[in-house]
Amino acid sequence: MPHAVAGSREPSLPAARACTGTWVIVPTYNEAENLPELVGRLLTVLDGRDARLLIVDDDSPDGTGRLAEQLASRHREVCVLHRSSKAGLGAAYLHGFRAALAAGASRLVQMDADLSHRPEDVARLLDAVPAADLVIGSRYVAGGATPDWSLRRRVISRGGSTYARAVLGVGVRDLTGGFKCWTRRAVEAVDLERVLGRGYVFQIEMTYRALRAGMRVAEIPIEFRDRTRGESKMRGAIVMEAMVRVPQLRHAVPQLRSPRPAAGDLAFVPAGTDG
Repeated sequence: MPHAVAGSREPSLPAARACTGTWVIVPTYNEAENLPELVGRLLTVLDGRDARLLIVDDDSPDGTGRLAEQLASRHREVCVLHRSSKAGLGAAYLHGFRAALAAGASRLVQMDADLSHRPEDVARLLDAVPAADLVIGSRYVAGGATPDWSLRRRVISRGGSTYARAVLGVGVRDLTGGFKCWTRRAVEAVDLERVLGRGYVFQIEMTYRALRAGMRVAEIPIEFRDRTRGESKMRGAIVMEAMVRVPQLRHAVPQLRSPRPAAGDLAFVPAGTDG
């Protein structure tokens, strides 16, 4: 597979891997310990679906990229994009989104590589898509949970979401979560070229842009588990970036159209109109 250059605006995948169904996009950096289990479980979930798994590796020193290539050689559903350096979670996702869209994706799932997001819950996200343009796997709606977290981490995470909700005037309860299913319509409405966030704030910005573009956004409960292998990527500087950048989003992201209500039993979360 060809190596993609970090920052490339039009990353490409081999034509043989094209797929107009679901693409699950997983950024990796030093996730060699988790990748085989993640891929195995995801392929089981995706079996029988028109789907691909796209691993976007930021030149992991532990050999994650090489391992991903080995898995891709054994499983047609697995694709790999290589970036030349570590440039932030948001940059990796944007790279993956562009490649998946170019390959025909109609639904795009984003999730962590460390098994904090249960691969089996991908099916629940996909099942909810007909009623919404963006479905968020939420830790903070009824039924959601973070059973492994310390009190300090709960306060920081929930406080970050609460702060962003208050500043941006939106109703999404888990603005900082990274387990989501996007329709092609929603990703195109966000306009990836205008997304500014590259670190922790990327998750907040993407959801906010979808709301401001009038997309139907819904949350379903998930249980978020701490990683058991590898090292957490969360750092204090990442949180501080979000504190500074969130207020800027109110002025950087225009209100494009009124939100559309979600259908069925999913809770619709409207965008604020006071910014």
